[in-house]
Amino acid sequence: MDTCEVEFLAERELISITPNFDLGVLHLISGDFGPFKAGLPAEVPLWLAINLRQRRKCRIMPPIWLNVKTLEEIKERETQEKLFTKMPSEHFMEVAQLLLTAASEDIPQAGEIKVVLKDIWDSRQAKTRASCSLLLQDGGKHARVDNLTLMEINSVRPLLPHSMDMIRRLQMESSMEAQISQTQGSSFASPSQ
Repeated sequence: MDTCEVEFLAERELISITPNFDLGVLHLISGDFGPFKAGLPAEVPLWLAINLRQRRKCRIMPPIWLNVKTLEEIKERETQEKLFTKMPSEHFMEVAQLLLTAASEDIPQAGEIKVVLKDIWDSRQAKTRASCSLLLQDGGKHARVDNLTLMEINSVRPLLPHSMDMIRRLQMESSMEAQISQTQGSSFASPSQ
C-alpha cells in the first residue's frame, strides 16, 4: 500500500460542513448524506467536504482535535512517553494535511497547527526509527505496533521487511559456514583416531 492509498482511505472519514446551499439527500455508494440546508451543519466524507469547499459550496468545520491546544497536549504526551500514544483519529495526519491544504481559511491558527503537527510527526518518526533499529539489533521476529497509524506503518514498510530478510540471510550464511567449518574440523580429527 502506498501513501496515495492510505490517503484515499483517510478521505472516507466523516467531517462536518456548513453548506451554503439547499439540496436533498445524496445517495452515494458509501452511504446517504444530507439533506443539506444552508447554514445547518451536515456530516459528509472528507473527500466530499473538500470537493464542496473547492467549489465554494460550504465551510468546513475542523474536527475537535484539530486545534493548537489539543495538538500541543498530544505533542507533550508524545515527547514524555516512551511508547506511542493514541492519536485522536486513525488518519489524523492525513486528515489534518488534507484540511490544511484545502481549507486552511476555515481552520483557526492554521499556521501554528502545521508547526505542531510537524513536531508530532517528527517525534513519532524518531520513535519509529529507534524501535526499528532496536528490533533489528536484537534480531526480533515480531513487534507490537500499538497506536501506530496506517501512514506511520506504511512509512517503514518498504525498509523494515527488506532489512529483516537481509539479516535472516546473513545469519543463515554464517550458520552454514560454521557448520561447514565444524564438519571439516571433525573430518580432519577422525583419521588421527
